[in-house]
Order: sequence, then structure tokens, then C-alpha cells
Amino acid sequence: MKTFVVLLFILLSSSMYAQFPALGRQNVGTRTGGTQGNISNNKVADFVRPPIKDYKIISIQNDTITVDTSLTIAKDYKFNYLRRDRYGLLPFANTGQTHNTLVYDFDKQSTLPNSVAQSRHFNYMEIEDIKYYYLPTPVTELYFRSAFEQGQQLDAFFTMNTSPRLNFSIAYKGLRSLGKYQHALTSTGNFRLAGTYRTKDDRYQINAHWVAQDLLNQENGGLQDIAIEQFTSNDDQFNDRSRLQVNFEDAENILDGTRVYVNHHYKLLAKKDSISDYSLKIGHVFNSEDKFYEYRQTTASDLFGDAFQQANFRDRTDNEETYNELYAVFTDKDLGELTFQTNATYYNYGYNSILIQDVDGDGIQERIPNRLQGTIIAAGGKYKNTIGKIAVEGAAQVNITGDFDGFNIYGKASYDITPDNVFSASILSNSSPAGYNHLLYQSNYLNYNWHNAPIYENVKTNTLSARLEAKKWVNLDASASTISNYTYFGVSPVDSLVNSFQASETINHLKITANKEITYGKFGLDATVTFQNVSGQEGALNTPDILTRGSLYFTDRVFKNALFLQTGVTVQYFTAYNLNAYDPVLAEFYVQNNQEIGGFPLIDFFVNMKVRQTRIFFKAEHLNSAFTGNDFFSAPGYPYRDFNVRFGIVWNFFL
Repeated sequence: MKTFVVLLFILLSSSMYAQFPALGRQNVGTRTGGTQGNISNNKVADFVRPPIKDYKIISIQNDTITVDTSLTIAKDYKFNYLRRDRYGLLPFANTGQTHNTLVYDFDKQSTLPNSVAQSRHFNYMEIEDIKYYYLPTPVTELYFRSAFEQGQQLDAFFTMNTSPRLNFSIAYKGLRSLGKYQHALTSTGNFRLAGTYRTKDDRYQINAHWVAQDLLNQENGGLQDIAIEQFTSNDDQFNDRSRLQVNFEDAENILDGTRVYVNHHYKLLAKKDSISDYSLKIGHVFNSEDKFYEYRQTTASDLFGDAFQQANFRDRTDNEETYNELYAVFTDKDLGELTFQTNATYYNYGYNSILIQDVDGDGIQERIPNRLQGTIIAAGGKYKNTIGKIAVEGAAQVNITGDFDGFNIYGKASYDITPDNVFSASILSNSSPAGYNHLLYQSNYLNYNWHNAPIYENVKTNTLSARLEAKKWVNLDASASTISNYTYFGVSPVDSLVNSFQASETINHLKITANKEITYGKFGLDATVTFQNVSGQEGALNTPDILTRGSLYFTDRVFKNALFLQTGVTVQYFTAYNLNAYDPVLAEFYVQNNQEIGGFPLIDFFVNMKVRQTRIFFKAEHLNSAFTGNDFFSAPGYPYRDFNVRFGIVWNFFL
């Protein structure tokens, strides 16, 4: 697959060099030996690239932005494996491993269960992560960054319009990194193929993509107790982290998924067909996604309790969903945009066999089924309008038939105080089942077998949010959530093993985030701080009270303005609390209330440069680790990253 993608990129780049041959040509001189004295024979020299505003990126919600090749502090935050700002996430030691969550958002709007192996989904590209494009010339972006020991990460992307009405894109994101600790190799791949087309009369349009992803991690169960003591002792002989003993070296898990997505519509009534400013379109959305999650191990570990099979076993969970939606959108200049939709989701989650086992050896048998399977039919609508300076939008959906009840109600209003200052408020009420692996799970480990679908109540979330976007003042985000029947993984008080739990009391979560960027001459300061508070059932949801990140940086143009320089320091810190632990069998985080982790600073020094459309990044990560002590962990038993110097590049080609 990787070789095929590289060859395809080369062929496309060479064959599609001149996308619109007549676009941007200028007469720049005399052609030697020719009869047309005012025409140049050098087509490359004659070509003038269209303005950057003509290069458009379109999201699944039809929001449009332009291709951005600038170098800002936000670009430094996004220069990582996930290709997005990781504020609120704490990465593990090796690139491609999971991230612990420090800041929680309760904004789920789906009325179906979450997928299996949520800790593997940070780099799993969902429908909203795939973008569509409208471009006057082909565009290529190459992302490269060094990894940890014998590996690299690469994200290669190419897109072009064969005509103003047809665009396609192809991309591959790959990673292989050995890591500093024993048995921590990561190997991942995300292949994307997308396209969009509209007819000449602009009545019919289709957006579609195909995505294939495989995310493999070796699992070592974290450091042994004696290795944790050796790590925290700052003993020089253990600066080589491969000397530290891990719990096992024979396990790995993988999340593999393939998705086909099609969203197309036809305009029955276009605005040009009537003197009234209205339109009507009907559409269809199809989404089919097949996933499987597998945990495999050579020898069963006592850390997870007793096992049916002691050697060479595999726990495989399949998760298939097929979604079909029919919708109609009516738009009027006064009434706004009104959408009606109905959808059907076929789901098939589970295993190949039914499990019957004794409970506590007393002869009472428990039957664990192998499937959650059925069809959910739901209906709903959306509304969007702008009245003066106030923009309103709302959405609602309810499950009509099927084994899973659920509903979602969402409303938002925003007000433009000034062109640069916007205030918005939203309300969300959601009722949805717990995640699939909370409702049903089977494993070779006896403890990891349960069937909670008949007894678990829907998780009910009510969230009130407000946001102030004011660059000259301060950006503020605040949310208050109440969660009933909160479902989580935790440690059983009976056997100290991980299991699924549902909270009996309501949980209240308050979050306030403030961000401000200040520039003075060539210097800049970007600071973000988040406050969180949790009340209600104790020990079900743990968060740090304070999380903060600040960057002090300097920018300048050097070498006769040919190079843009950005250099500075970023400091991150969160208060100590009972940080979630990681379970490699489930590929999930679970609540633990015995060990506080945090209270250590993470200091990075960076030097970034931009030459034309090329951005070069150098970063000294966690440079304070050598003198602030080895008390840094991403989860109990899993140390955070040591000091390391990494570099990379993002290179855009506009052909």
C-alpha cells in the first residue's frame, strides 16, 4: 500500500502539472528565433499563481476556509502526529501511542453508542476530519517529522481540480516509531481518497470519500514496580530507558477500519427559477464503516486476572455500521434554512461465539451473548437563520424504533458585538446508550466478560455553554454540564481488576477556559488557562483543577526578508490529581483513585522558519526533565517523554 501511494503521488504530480493551461499567463519578453516576438516559450516562467484566497477548503458542514501557509504560534501547536492542537491532551512516551485526557467536553450529539477502543481513536479520522477542495491549480502538501528511535512520520497529500466542477484528493499518513522503552513500537497508516463534483447547472452535487486506517501498537503494560523506583530515583544507569523492565513484552493491539461515505443532493427549486428568493433541495447520505479491534498476546499476564487460554490468544471485536439518511432543505431569505431528515442505522457489534461461564464457581452459569445487532430508525430536523446581528441555529433528533432509545436537542445563538467580537451561547440535551464495550465485551481474560445492555440506563447529558471571541480583549469559553448515569471504566473494590461501571449519582462538571495572545513589536505571548470542577458522585470523573499553557516567542524576517523566523519557549502545567490509568486489553482509560500525578512543568524550546511555502520546525521537548526530577508520567506506570530534540517540515507545492 505504501509503495503504491508513493508511486501514485509521483505520477499525479508529473502528469497534472498544468491544471489550467491558460490561467495566469503573461507576456514577459521576446522568444529567440520565433515569429511571435511578444510571446515567451517558457510556460513555467510565464505562469502566475492565482491569489491564495482562490484555494478553498470545504468542511462536511460546508464551512469554507482558504489554504493557509503562514507560520504562527497556532501552527507550532498543530505540528504533531495528530496534526491539531493537543491542548488538554497528554501524550504517551512514543509517537503514535495514545493520549490521556486532561480537559473534558460533554458535547456528544449522536444518539448511538460510542465505538470500541476509544483510546485508539485520537488518530482515527472520522467523517468530519475529511475535507473537500476547490482549487485553481493542483496543491501538494508534505508533512514530515522525526520520531523516537528507528522511525519517521509522514503525511503526503495531493489534490487538484480537473475542471472547476470536479475535485479529487488523495493522501496517506504513515508512522513507524520504535520508542525509548521496551516493546513500545507503533506502526500506523491512514489512507484517504476523496472527491467532489457538481453539474454545470449547479443543481446536483456529490461529496464522497473512502478511508482505510490501521493503527497498531505494541503493549508492555507499563513499568514494573521496581522499574518505577529506578526511574524516579534519577539513577544515571537507567537513563537508557530500554533498561527499565516492563510488565510484559508479548502483546499488541490494533484498530483497523474502512469507511465509504457519500453525501449528494439535487436542487428541485433553485433561486434563479423564481422571483422569490428561495430554494429546495433533497439529498441522501450513505455511510458504511467496518471496524475491528484486536488484542493479542503470547502468554496471559496475571495483571488482568485468570484466563481461559494461557498462550497465543486473540480477542477480536467487530463493529459494523451502515447509515442511510434522506433529507430535504428549504431555504428562504426571510425564514432561513430549514432541514428535515430521517435516517436508518444498521449496527452489528460483537464476537463469533456465545460465552457461558460459572459465576464465582458456585455452579450458577452466566450467559454472555455474542452480538448487539439491529436497526435504529430516527428522525429530526435543523434550523439556521440570521436576524440582524444575531445568528441562530438548532438541531433535534429522536430514535423512533430499535433497541436503543435516544434523543438530541441542540440550540445556539451568536451575536456580533463588533466585527471582531462575537458572543455565542448554546444548550445541549442528549440521551444516548453507553459505549458498545460497556454494554457487551468478551475476552480471553475471565474478568473482561460482561453483558450490561439489559441493565444500563441511557447516559443523559445537559450542557450549557457560552463563548466570547474577542482578540483585543480575551477569548473565553465556559460550560456547565450535568451527567446522569455516567458510564466509565474503573477498578473493582472486590478484586482490584478493571470493569465497567455506571454512576448512581449525577455528576456536575464546570469548565472555564481563557486565552489571550499579546504582541508587542517582534515579541508575542500566547497564554491559555483552564479551570475545571467536578461534583456529585466521588471518584467517577477526575480532572485537574488547573491546566495552563503559555508561549513566549520572538518573530522576525532575516536574510533580506527571504526567511521568516519564529523562536521561543512553551510551558505547560497541570495540578496534581488522580490521573486516569491505561488498560491495554480494552484500549481504554479507567478511573483510579490511589495515585496523584501532575504538578510537573513541561518546557519546550522551539525554532521555526518559513521560506516561501515551506515551514521548518525544530523543537527541544521537555528540556527541563534533567533538572526537575523524574516525576513525570502520562498515566500510572507510563512515564512521559524525556528530553528529546526533534525536527520536521511542512512543504506546500502550488503547481
